[in-house]
Amino acid sequence: MSQPVTILPTTITVSSTKSRWKRELADAETSVANLLERLNLGEHRDLITSFPDFKCLVTDSYIAKMRPGDINDPLLRQVLPLQEEERAALQTRGIPDPVGDLDAQTSPGILHKYKGRALLITTGACAIHCRYCFRRHYPYQQASFSNRRLHDTLEYLNSHDEIDEIILSGGDPLVLDNERLTSLVCELESVEHIRTLRIHSRLPVVLPSRIDTGLLDLLKHSRFQVVMVIHANHANELQHEEQQRLSALHQAGVTLFNQSVLLRGVNDDASTLAALGKRLFQCKTLPYYLHSLDPVVGAMHFEVDKTAALSIKAEMEAQLPGYLVPRLVEEIAGKQSKSAIFRI
Repeated sequence: MSQPVTILPTTITVSSTKSRWKRELADAETSVANLLERLNLGEHRDLITSFPDFKCLVTDSYIAKMRPGDINDPLLRQVLPLQEEERAALQTRGIPDPVGDLDAQTSPGILHKYKGRALLITTGACAIHCRYCFRRHYPYQQASFSNRRLHDTLEYLNSHDEIDEIILSGGDPLVLDNERLTSLVCELESVEHIRTLRIHSRLPVVLPSRIDTGLLDLLKHSRFQVVMVIHANHANELQHEEQQRLSALHQAGVTLFNQSVLLRGVNDDASTLAALGKRLFQCKTLPYYLHSLDPVVGAMHFEVDKTAALSIKAEMEAQLPGYLVPRLVEEIAGKQSKSAIFRI
């Protein structure tokens, strides 16, 4: 049975929770060999690349949700650097910038692809390195927001009054602590025509302790209408603490959506995705997008072809009410919106 939805205990304080999430982030596992040993999988070292260009990074709270002894665990597969990442024959179709981020950059850290919305690359840091990440080759040092670029950022936003929604992305914007995030949000609130703040974050799933009382207070009292798009690919990622923290965000007035990526060997069947949709609903979160894999070099072994993807979606529609079926989409560089996949 699923755990009941409960709010965060009142005994959690900003300081104690903050130290917890920062400590776990600082102690995140970076050794592939250690990760395998912790999961009783040392005999599978021949499958992995020990020193990947895109390094291994995974939090203890995420590791704790993996099944020891199972090399095919769907959560482990998302973070384990396999030798397939370096096999040229498998990665032929992959490119470094599959969604055209660099062409959409209007000033350092600002991507302006879609009408009415601008995206801010707040940081290159994450709490976890997903092996299918479409920004695994992104030049964060040269092309991210920073405080010294704040004036240029605000000047650009103020000069484009058609922008009514600002999206915080990265990396992961919730890696910023409450003080830095509050400062950034306050500056963005000075742009009068922006009404919606959207935060794209995987931390509620991979580092749930980050959703502390300080963050909840910030989001609850912002003048913005706040939307958070989390990223879960499998129901096993959403256990009791994740449900608590997402419920707390919901109670703070945050609108919650989820986006997933269709991944071979992780969630490429209708029953798995249906279970995820139902679990998300228990966590006060609606399925939003099911992304076809962005064709980034190093991740093409996760690709599910469109014929199979459409079949999976049709099976989901037969199993779920419509509000729990995400839109199957792909992002095509240069397009003015996500492209829904209806047919081959």
